[in-house]
Amino acid sequence: MDDRYQYIIKKEDTELPIKELLKRRLGISSRLLRKLKNGDLVYLDGRKIKLFEKGRAGERITVLLPEECSGFIPEPIPIEVIFEDPDLLAINKQPGFVVHPTKGHPCHTIANGLMKYMLDKGDCYKIRFINRLDMDTTGVLLIGKNSHCQDDFSKQAKEGRIKKKYLAVVKGLVMQDRGTIDLPIGKPVDDQLRRAVIADGYPSVTHYEVIERFDKGYTLVKLLLETGRTHQIRVHMSHIGHPIVGDVLYGGEAVHLIERQALHAEELHFDHPITRERLSMYAPLPEDMKRLLHLIG
Repeated sequence: MDDRYQYIIKKEDTELPIKELLKRRLGISSRLLRKLKNGDLVYLDGRKIKLFEKGRAGERITVLLPEECSGFIPEPIPIEVIFEDPDLLAINKQPGFVVHPTKGHPCHTIANGLMKYMLDKGDCYKIRFINRLDMDTTGVLLIGKNSHCQDDFSKQAKEGRIKKKYLAVVKGLVMQDRGTIDLPIGKPVDDQLRRAVIADGYPSVTHYEVIERFDKGYTLVKLLLETGRTHQIRVHMSHIGHPIVGDVLYGGEAVHLIERQALHAEELHFDHPITRERLSMYAPLPEDMKRLLHLIG
């Protein structure tokens, strides 16, 4: 067992049951604790224990995470790895692929490509997407390899420790150098595909900063998300009169310049769920957006 899932009991820990130590010292969620309990997957100095037991100073708690494996059909879809360790996988997502199978896209998804990538390496884990990107959005996509990672990232998201930065080319000249769009987003009653700014929608906050304005009537902006609603950037920028170039769903026509919405998830910053090290993932601007900037420059 990897020592990242081990803990040496200290003197001040001896009054706490093992269950509390796992929650406080290793950050294990209540949901995962139930799985560990049901599977007898917690050991104290090599012997199986009950989670209500207490340990002595110097004893070693070892946690064996449940073995799980996704069942997606493996497909030869290119996977560009940015970062990988036993717990996490970060990739640079290409355009034209949905993240996981849906009714409308039952196969040929990023999940299918990841399944082949995993099996080719002789690995087996359940694919858990930490962030989601639209079909035609490129950039950093993060995958957790176990339920502890997924639970920890949910906690980080609630605490605002995950930072997502995007680049987009929008129609029109954005006049303010920087600003914040704080408008609720929801699903209109008469439209199942689009999202919109509606009064009873979910709180949604997008910060933007102008990187460059182009004489031909376009602006390159950097965007920082405080929330992660479906289509959030696309909806917010369209609502203030600056839809993303190529985003036909939200009024950003100009498909002759680029065949998709010009939106790229450039950076993702977070705490590693095990080591607590602050990590930064970066995906360079894709070629089609470089060509777009050249055409409008």
